[in-house]
Amino acid sequence: MSKDFYSILGVDKSADEKEIKKAFRKIAMKYHPDRNPDNPEAEEKLKEASKAYETLSDPEKRATYDRVGHHAYEQGMGAGGFGGGGFAGGDFNDIFGDIFGQAFGGAGGFGGFGGGSSRRASRGADLLYNISLTLEEAVKGCKKQITFSTSVTCGTCHGKGAKSDSDIVTCGTCHGQGQVRMQQGFFVMQQTCPECHGTGKQIKNPCPDCHGEGKKSEQQTLEVSIPAGVDNGDRVRLAGKGEAGDSGMPNGDLYVEVRVQPHDVFTRRGADLHMDVPVSMVTAALGDEVEVPTLDGKIKVKIAEGTQSGKLLRVRGKGVTTVRGHMQGDLICRIVVQTPVNLTSEQKELMRQLQASLGEKNSGEQKKGLFDRLKDDVKDLFD
Repeated sequence: MSKDFYSILGVDKSADEKEIKKAFRKIAMKYHPDRNPDNPEAEEKLKEASKAYETLSDPEKRATYDRVGHHAYEQGMGAGGFGGGGFAGGDFNDIFGDIFGQAFGGAGGFGGFGGGSSRRASRGADLLYNISLTLEEAVKGCKKQITFSTSVTCGTCHGKGAKSDSDIVTCGTCHGQGQVRMQQGFFVMQQTCPECHGTGKQIKNPCPDCHGEGKKSEQQTLEVSIPAGVDNGDRVRLAGKGEAGDSGMPNGDLYVEVRVQPHDVFTRRGADLHMDVPVSMVTAALGDEVEVPTLDGKIKVKIAEGTQSGKLLRVRGKGVTTVRGHMQGDLICRIVVQTPVNLTSEQKELMRQLQASLGEKNSGEQKKGLFDRLKDDVKDLFD
């Protein structure tokens, strides 16, 4: 496939879920098999659009696709590397039912598209939880308790929605098909059964706890292990801790996304930590050792004689060990030379004497070089 998924659907990379769904609906209406009988080209275009929609409508798949690019994602799907490429039958039928339901006054399709089967039970929805960490917690790893609301399988009916199995009967309106057929002029159309809502079953005596849903909302508290080295946007996946699935289908997953709070001293850039180290004019001029903090405690850093403000000193191995690849970063210290303030008259006089004793050799060399460069620049403008 030469075009990427965004081009196939005709949307921008910043398109939201609503825009993506709208674009897919338009293509599906245009290339539907009932409108294009025995047309292999239309069938291929519909398959192409379905594949694009499957990926871009799933936040996790879309994030992977955007990160690795179209070519790598296609190769990964072919090898099973990104979770396979088949479009989920239930989702496929749902989106087409939605499309043609709107287009034809509530009909769930036309000419029998999607078959007459009842609504498929689906896996539980995934959940996303944002967690805030200090830099120290993110770098060293930690355990956190989180509390969130989710749907869980009803413990009373074990997800059946009924008091007992004998209370679940075949729907008398659709005879277990989940859809009913109706004729409008020359067209025979089908729509979701209004009695069983597509399940093909009816419950005579609903479970009193979940009211026939098979699931109910509850607060959950979990302990999450945050691995050392995580950074902003990293996610920890807790398999099966999302919402409960339908009729015995597996639960969704819970994704805990990391947000790292700003730090008073350090700024993280990849595996490295950056910080400003203030030093006095005397220390910068004569050189010395200064004490600086790290995430493992204080260390001494040597300041060379004649160090200028803005100079960067690298301390190996005092950065972050990344969660992927276990690369060890460094601590980058930016020297900030402090100018003394509130000097006494005596101190000011000493500074003037020092300035005079330095002469042009020490204090005027850099200035002279700057003026020389400016003169050369001006001269070049008029040559």
